[in-house]
Amino acid sequence: MAEKKSFALRIDADTMKLIEKWAADEFRSVNGQIEWMLHNALKEAGRLKDGERDKKQETRNKKKESGIENQESGGEE
Repeated sequence: MAEKKSFALRIDADTMKLIEKWAADEFRSVNGQIEWMLHNALKEAGRLKDGERDKKQETRNKKKESGIENQESGGEE
């Protein structure tokens, strides 16, 4: 995993409330939501390096696949 850097972010109260609500709706922390928003903005703007993969999405997909496989194999004997 890449090293994370900390920094202070000044944001108006109304925007923060909207991000908090969105994060709760997506079952993410506010920090995780902001990271996700920034990553998606970079991806949509074509700012990510060529060949760079969305590692978080790959991890989620693997978890979903293994969960489905576990459920399917758990019901069969």
